[in-house]
Amino acid sequence: MAKKGGREKIKLVSTAETGFYYTTTKNKRTTPDKLEFKKFDPVVRKHVVFKEAKIK
Repeated sequence: MAKKGGREKIKLVSTAETGFYYTTTKNKRTTPDKLEFKKFDPVVRKHVVFKEAKIK
């Protein structure tokens, strides 16, 4: 049997504070620090920085 994966679901929240977010997974073992991506926010119709947050 295969092991359970080391990947965790995370939420990428817009820093423009529009309430928009993306969901993705990350490997906690290889990337222990918080993720930060520049992605498109359709609410403000611009590329903004998205920061990692936990899914509740």
